[in-house]
Amino acid sequence: MSKRRRRLAIYFGCKRRSGGRWWPPGHGASPGARTLGRVIRRTALTSLAALTAVAVGVGLAGCAAGSTGPAPVWRGATPGPTPSATGTATPEPSAPVEVRLAFAGDVHFTGRTLRLLDDPETAFGAIASTLRDADVTLVNLETAVTDRGTPQPKTYHFRAPKTAFAALRAAGVDAASIANNHILDYGQQGLSDTLDAATEAQYPVFGAGRDADAAYAPWFTTVRGLRIAVLGMSQVHDLAGSWRATDTRPGVAMAFDPARATAAVRSAREQADLVIVFMHWGVEGNSCPSGEMKTFAGRLSAAGADIVVGTHAHTLLADGWLGQTYVHYGLGNFLWYGNSHSTDSGVLNLVVRDRTVVDSQFVPAAVSGSGQPVPATGVGKQRILDRLATAQRCTGLAAKRPG
Repeated sequence: MSKRRRRLAIYFGCKRRSGGRWWPPGHGASPGARTLGRVIRRTALTSLAALTAVAVGVGLAGCAAGSTGPAPVWRGATPGPTPSATGTATPEPSAPVEVRLAFAGDVHFTGRTLRLLDDPETAFGAIASTLRDADVTLVNLETAVTDRGTPQPKTYHFRAPKTAFAALRAAGVDAASIANNHILDYGQQGLSDTLDAATEAQYPVFGAGRDADAAYAPWFTTVRGLRIAVLGMSQVHDLAGSWRATDTRPGVAMAFDPARATAAVRSAREQADLVIVFMHWGVEGNSCPSGEMKTFAGRLSAAGADIVVGTHAHTLLADGWLGQTYVHYGLGNFLWYGNSHSTDSGVLNLVVRDRTVVDSQFVPAAVSGSGQPVPATGVGKQRILDRLATAQRCTGLAAKRPG
């Protein structure tokens, strides 16, 4: 290759590879690199419009001249915007950012589900593929992660080994709420061990902490430039007084301090594009939301929550719109040790465009004999969907987004 051709090849971004071959910009690159190359070439071609087509041809021919074998095909850059009469390019409107979210209900590893941790990679079974499809997937982790502590004065006590976090990660669950009525089943020691285990696993949990500031603090994540804040809170009355996080005591972010709860949502609203509140609330076995739930949902909406999703009732509740806020009152059990109240389960999929939920789909499932949720089909699937349609009538929510 002549020096002149070599200089033009370098100028046009050609790269020399093994064997002395020269390749056009973007050849062999990853999709991301090729996209960047297209943007750079588009800008270069626009600003260098005075260059002749002959020079371009010589430069590109120089890439192929130093290679052996057939020259690679160069497809050229995507045409840039048409210049206006003043010579200024008309900017292309940016497409709205779309993000896919997935939510599922109560998860723990005790009894029959403890055995699933023998292989954390497969603990959630076939439903994991649905969880992994979303950009962000969230569940309620209804257990302490500890082998220490003292059982508290209550009926049911749940705890799990540290491999619980490996199972969640393997299933595609990005973060978990621990704002529930089981995170302190083994007292302050159990909560402290859970937080330590999450830190060790580098796994995000939210909704409880070593003091109130930590408990009410959101988990933040960013997807394609959309900054998302997720808060967890509990409205379950069991031991709420002694389990509530304070300035000097570890515990759970409670809805029973509405001023602090709504202040946390307003603060998140100032820091994020999308605000999600994951609630633990409701009456066990009741598929209709209580007045207490509806009132607090209204407060969350007024404070700036875009999405409110709930668990705890061990049965499915329905969804709808509260002004511009999407609310799903209850997702039921998901990976569960028994058949309490109902085996109906599933995954809630939402598509969000900027701050707005533009699509919601519920993927029905049934909690199996192993405790794993199994995707429902046929008559079973339709029965769950029909049940949700009926339950929507008692939510007090609009079936469609206003406006």
